[in-house]
Formats: sequence, structure tokens, C-alpha cells
Amino acid sequence: MKHLRSFRLRIALLSAALAGTTLVGFGAISWFQIYNAKISRLDAELLNQLIRANRPPEPGKAPLRPEFLPAGLGTNTKIPVALLVLNAEGKTVYEFNSLSADTEVKNLLVKRLELAPAPPDVPPQRRPVIFGANQPGQPPPRPTPPQFVTEKTAKETWRIGALKFPNSQVAVAVSLQPVNQEMASIRYIFLVLIPGALLLVAAGAWFVSGGALRPIHELTGVIQQVTVQGLDQRIPSETTDLEFVELIQVFNQMLERLERSFTQASRFSADAAHELKTPLTILQGELERSLQQVEPGSDVQQRLTNLLDEVHRLSTIMRKLLLLSLADAGKMGLYLVDVNMSELLQEMIEDVELLAPQLNVQTDIPDHLQVKGDRDLLMQVIQNLLSNAIKYNFADGWINIQARQTQKTLTITVTNSSKDILPSDRDRLFERFYRGDPARTRKVEGIGLGLSLAREIVRAHRGELALNSSTSGQTGFILTLPIA
Repeated sequence: MKHLRSFRLRIALLSAALAGTTLVGFGAISWFQIYNAKISRLDAELLNQLIRANRPPEPGKAPLRPEFLPAGLGTNTKIPVALLVLNAEGKTVYEFNSLSADTEVKNLLVKRLELAPAPPDVPPQRRPVIFGANQPGQPPPRPTPPQFVTEKTAKETWRIGALKFPNSQVAVAVSLQPVNQEMASIRYIFLVLIPGALLLVAAGAWFVSGGALRPIHELTGVIQQVTVQGLDQRIPSETTDLEFVELIQVFNQMLERLERSFTQASRFSADAAHELKTPLTILQGELERSLQQVEPGSDVQQRLTNLLDEVHRLSTIMRKLLLLSLADAGKMGLYLVDVNMSELLQEMIEDVELLAPQLNVQTDIPDHLQVKGDRDLLMQVIQNLLSNAIKYNFADGWINIQARQTQKTLTITVTNSSKDILPSDRDRLFERFYRGDPARTRKVEGIGLGLSLAREIVRAHRGELALNSSTSGQTGFILTLPIA
């Protein structure tokens, strides 16, 4: 279905259809023109034969045999001919039939003679003359031109003409089999040539349309490369056809607006994070010093503690926004070292057992799993996954952590029992500030930045973080990192 909806394929098919219609029409018209020309030549030869047959044979010679017709028709094949000559009273004077086995043709000749128009009247002062014999001073009367028809017998198709003279009646029939065979050959040639021509037209239209659509392919390639780090891509329009110049210019202008808007947004996030960092640090220090000065257990201490928690929360959001802005700009700095992921996972698992002792933690982690990466950032990724596994778990649920290493990659899978994630939420879990189904997140703290930041960190390590298409009643994430 996808290929059938291809614009390039439609151009090729429409070109072939248009050319096919033209060729078929031209072939049909040519075929009928050739056929009519042959029939006209045959009718002229039949008229000649009718006139010759009316002439009396020369003394001592046999009546004319109409076998000269093939030469007159331009064919080397002898054409079957039938001739019938009657006198004025309707008695047979001469009869000839190349196909003596076809007896029906004589009935057709007689029938045609009955339908032929009567000969012209001869003036009383003139004696009867034989058509074609000249008399001094007076031309012989001309008979009405015959009408030639096509009739069929059980064995043959005939072209028949009949003519009545003042003293005789002549009917002649010639077989159309050679003409039909020749026209069948021409039709066969058309049937072979037209499909071949259509294939050539379709192939030519395919290649021509491919060249015409090359700017579209270039535009598609640039669009595919347009990412946060690829907004500076532009398509040159100098070597492009005029029909696509305006489209490419509009697209380049759109990229410029996107790049400018994104740069402003990214700069705002980074500047805001930097500007908020100092006030939050001062506010945190003042709250901590005030806590030391108030009476333990008092309401003031409780309010100050709540304020300090909110400051810590704001500081965490600020750090995540700063990291995301750096990731968007492709400037996330990584301090790459050899990281023992087995030890890092064990440390994180111990924290889980302390924070959620009611959960059943299952592990399958081989020893000495090594990767090259930023240990603090990778710890933040694992911590986010385990934190979500605790937050979105059942009261007496379970967490399963598995790790596998190949020659090129390290794969870590974190799965936990939970309510099913809605299909509409699966594609948006990694969007920033997206919280998903309120039924799952109403009582869970967070602002929706953890997974998006975790994915950016993993991508900065040339890895990938994805939601596992797990079975019902559980949620899983697959973390894939390159070994080197």
C-alpha cells in the first residue's frame, strides 16, 4: 500500500496510462485505416473484374479466369475467387469458383444480383450493345456503380459485388482470408510493440520523475537530520529547479526561526538556572542557620524544615534544568572513567532495601561489569529508575534488576510490579514535565523531569533508555550502554 501511494510511482503509471491510451488509439486508427485501404483496393479490383467479365471472350479463347487478382492486390498468395455471369434472362453464361467445395458462395452471388440496381435503359433507336464496346459517335450507357458487401459462408468470408448490364448480369466474390491474415499479423505486431513501448515509457517516467523529485529527497534528508544539534542545517537553493526554490527557501526560513527560538529558550533555561543557583544557596544556608537557633520541636522549627525541603526541591529542579539545557545544546560535559557497574548497582540496591524494606528485591547481576562513563551521572540514572520502581509499586510488590553484558554493550533491566501504563502514556513518559495518568501519579512526588533527564544522560553516553514492552501488571525500563 505504501508503494502504491508513492507519488513517483503514480507519475510513472499515469505517464504509462497516457502513453498507452495514445498508442492504443493510434494503433486502432492505423489498423482501421490500413484495413479500409485494403478493402478499397479490393473493391476497385472487383469493379475492374466486373467490367472485364462483361466483355465477350475473344474468338478461340476460353472465358476470362479471374486469377489475376492476387497480383493486383499486392500479395503473393492466391486469393480464392468466385465469378457468376448471367444473360439478360437470368440464365448462367459462365461460372467460376476457386473453392468448389464452398457451394454457398453461388447463392450469395445470386442474391446479390437480385439486389443490384437495374441497368440503364437503352434508347429505341440504338441496338443493344455490349458494355465496353465502343460505338462511333455515341458512348455506351454506364451502369449504376455497384455496392460491395461482406458476407460469410460456413468456410469463408467473401467480399461481393454485383453489376447489371443491359445484356448481362455479373457478380464476383473474393475471399477476405488473406486480408484478414495480414491484418491479424499487423494486430499481433501492435500487441507486442505497444506493451514494450509502455514499459519504456514507464521506465523513462520513473527515472525522469526521480530526477525531478531529487530536491524533495534532499529536503527529506535534511529534515531527518534536524535535531537539537542539527538546527543549523540548510539546503542550498542555487542548484535547484525553480519549482522547488520557494519551498526550500520557506523551509530554510523555518529552520532559522526554530534555531533562534530554541537558542533563546536554551539560553533562558541555562541563565535562569545560573541566576537561581546563588539565591537558593543563600536561602538554604540561612534556613539551616535559623534551624540551629530555634527551639527543637517547636512549630517554628517545623515550618523552617518544610521550607528547607522546598528549597532542596527547587535546587534539584534547577540542577535538572541546567543539565537538560546543556544536553539540548550538546554541551553536557562527561567525566569519563572506568565504572564498575556491578558495584554501583549493589550500592543502589542496598539503598532500596533501606528505603523500601517491604518490597521483594530480586537481582541477577554478574560481577565485573565495566563501562566507560561519568560515574555520577550514571548513578543519577540508576537512582531515578530505582526511585520510580519504588514510587509506582504496590505496597507488597517486587523489583527485579538484571544486567547482561556482550562484547559491545551492557544492558540493565529494571522491572517492578505496578498498575498498567495506559497506551496513551507510553509514548509520552520521556517528555519533560509529563506526569502521566493522575490515578498513578496523584500521590507520588515529582515534576516529570527524571526520565527525560535520564534519557539525555544515557544518550550523551551513546546509549539508549527505553520502556520495556512488558506484560500486564508490571513496568520495566531497559538501559543500554556501549562498553567503550
